[in-house]
Amino acid sequence: MTPHYLLVSHALCPYVQRAAIVLTEKDVTFERQDIDLGNKPQWFLELSPLGKTPVLVVDGTPIFESAVICDYLDETIAPRLHPEAPLERAQHRAWVEFGSALLNAVWAFYAASDDPTLLAKAKDLRNRFEQLEVTLDTGPYFAGEHFSIVDAAFGPVFRYFDVFETIGDFGFFTDLPKVTAWRMQLAQRPSVQTAVKIDYPQRLRKFLLDRGSALSRRIDAQT
Repeated sequence: MTPHYLLVSHALCPYVQRAAIVLTEKDVTFERQDIDLGNKPQWFLELSPLGKTPVLVVDGTPIFESAVICDYLDETIAPRLHPEAPLERAQHRAWVEFGSALLNAVWAFYAASDDPTLLAKAKDLRNRFEQLEVTLDTGPYFAGEHFSIVDAAFGPVFRYFDVFETIGDFGFFTDLPKVTAWRMQLAQRPSVQTAVKIDYPQRLRKFLLDRGSALSRRIDAQT
């Protein structure tokens, strides 16, 4: 009997997107339920000891933390997205963690309180993309022709920059052809596209505007 999968979600959470991408790549039918992280329901807190999304509930049993969810799905449902070789699989898991650190750097960028800090955080992001540039090979995905969980982790990262680039030119991807090509390839992947609702850019822009940060003031100046 096919398990019932419930993905407890937040509309903007990039970690939720990872899980949704992997579920879609594996052609899994799943239910998705958004919650308000500013007003977390008790039933959610009982499922998620960390109080974070995503949570994947499999026939009533909750799994939390996106990397754990993705690994569970990869172990139980074909096709495999992680490499078969243990060493290469470990390398991929390490790059997923790099993606998580990159998301922390994205947060530091959009939360920067003043312009000097904003530009410093933009430089930090640029440095991380330069690290990726020397790591990537011929593409079109992280591991060549095979779409992997690393790709599922970075699709949500790059999505932020579609909105950031409407606010200002920070030179994140200038002269980084491999990263740019990878970003464009992921943006065209149906699983990446459908991991968010169609109004995601508007939701994210409003979220950024409401933060009262240096980036917020740049958005406000455009209106």
